[in-house]
Amino acid sequence: PLASARVEPARDDDAGGRERPAMRAALIRAIGKVDYARALGGSNSGRFYARLGDTVAAMGIAQVRRSDGSGIPRGYVLMARAIGSAQIAELLQVPARIERASGDAEVVTPGRRTIEIAVPLVGPDGHAVAAARFAVPREVSMLGRRLLLLAVAGSTLLLLIVLLVLRRVIARLVLAPLARVEGHMQRVRASGSLSLLDEDGRDDEIGSLGRSFNAMLAQLKDLREQIEVQSFALGRSESAVAVMHNVRNALNPISTILSQGIRQPAPIDRATLDRAFAELARDDVPAPRRAKLVAFVTAAVDAEGLARDAMRGELQVGREAMAHVLEIIGQQQKQAHERPEVERVDVAEIVARNASIARYSQLASIAFSFPAGPHWAMANRVILSQVVGNLLGNAAEAIAANGTGSGSITVTIEEGAEIAIVIRDDGEGFDADRAPSLFQRGFSTRSHKSGGLGLHWCANSMTAMGGALALRSAGKGLGAEAVLTLATAEAEALAA
Repeated sequence: PLASARVEPARDDDAGGRERPAMRAALIRAIGKVDYARALGGSNSGRFYARLGDTVAAMGIAQVRRSDGSGIPRGYVLMARAIGSAQIAELLQVPARIERASGDAEVVTPGRRTIEIAVPLVGPDGHAVAAARFAVPREVSMLGRRLLLLAVAGSTLLLLIVLLVLRRVIARLVLAPLARVEGHMQRVRASGSLSLLDEDGRDDEIGSLGRSFNAMLAQLKDLREQIEVQSFALGRSESAVAVMHNVRNALNPISTILSQGIRQPAPIDRATLDRAFAELARDDVPAPRRAKLVAFVTAAVDAEGLARDAMRGELQVGREAMAHVLEIIGQQQKQAHERPEVERVDVAEIVARNASIARYSQLASIAFSFPAGPHWAMANRVILSQVVGNLLGNAAEAIAANGTGSGSITVTIEEGAEIAIVIRDDGEGFDADRAPSLFQRGFSTRSHKSGGLGLHWCANSMTAMGGALALRSAGKGLGAEAVLTLATAEAEALAA
């Protein structure tokens, strides 16, 4: 087939279509080296590249057959076109050049701004005869990298914003309430006052923590008050035991003296002495007998005198022991009338603590009201609590004595030069002429009443704390009011 091949003249389009014999000869030599079967690869047509001296040509080859593609091939048609760097660059729209091949594989060399690609131009034998090298700008990659950096920066910024917002939310919803609880605990530890924490009405765990903390403080407060009352009662009991012990020790000599005096017999039998006197009165008693009787009577008189002197000495000892007993009792009475230790107390809180005495009274249904704000006075917390509790109990009994089954107790606190606690009830009241006898020891307006400290003790306790207690009533059936007066904490501080 090659013998019948016809080669058209080789022309250069860039040179104005002039014939180039050297290129024609090179083309003929290249055609003679082509293995057409391999170049076609079992197909009717194929393509490859060939080097024609310094020029690279793109060649296309096809078998010559009938118009319907049947029959035995009668030859080949081969067309060649010289290609250059300018054509490649124009087609690719990027800078390109044709250079000698360094291998049969594509070579990709990435750069910072471009990617250089070397594409082998494969000849008919499957090996590269040249390579087309061109550089592709990495605009898409740069854009993707910028987008990635922008996405990373945006995500980082968003994360920082979320963390900042989360920090502020945690600080407001968690840290601030916990700091408030901790600060209240520090104040409780520093001052010892078990005042409750102000609750903010939250229903979450922080709110539950605050409510549990307040419940714990309330329990501690109740326990402290119970301990104070028990300590006060225990102190009084121990004081009474000590007084009784000292009184018993002082009374022991008196008891011994009285016991010995009762058991000791008379120094001389009175009947014998009377018989001796009667016998001495007779004139017929012999002289020796009279002398014996005189000696007996003299001895009896001496014995009686000695016994009288001994008794006088024992009575002197007993009198001294009794004086010791009176001294012990007098000292105890003096201590009982001494002013107890007072401190700055909230009288409103003490009234609130004793409110259950009236509010939960089983004698009647009682409406109870009292001031909520703090009012500070100088008093003994335990004693004032017992006085207020006793007065509230008396008011509840007075309401029950009316027989209506219900009533009210109102407590007001008035502050001025002194602080006054006024406890009003609408109970049975009392006649004004009975007011002086209300503070007498053991006096009560109700014969069936039992228990309580008594108004006598309440009045004495208020006096001992530097205050006073007064009772007033408009008359029987018109209720009554008890007025407790104490020094204010500010006045006490100025006096100090």
